[in-house]
Amino acid sequence: MDDTKTSNSKEMVRVSISEAARLFGVNTQTVRRAIRSQEVTYVIVGGRYKINFESLVKWSQRHTTVRNKLAKKGIGQFVNKWKIKNPLFSPNPKSLPKPTPPPDHTTATSTKPSA
Repeated sequence: MDDTKTSNSKEMVRVSISEAARLFGVNTQTVRRAIRSQEVTYVIVGGRYKINFESLVKWSQRHTTVRNKLAKKGIGQFVNKWKIKNPLFSPNPKSLPKPTPPPDHTTATSTKPSA
């Protein structure tokens, strides 16, 4: 295999139907319907579907119901817990110093002599 081809290509993540259902908070039948309607890309490995994760994300964002389930029952429910509170890695806006506002030049008086 050509090493330059593999080093430049993006690594593809594939998940099973049951993993996809758990990650997105939907029923396995919902994922199977997406496969049947060719809304996601997949390969069959050892008689099992392996779905391209990127295509799952795109699919989930096209369907409001799936997007909502992703946020409430799927992996999205954990996003707030993942927010890093250590300011060394992800500064909390409350821990950052307040920026000083730029000087206001609109109230400067004119230096023209009065007539």
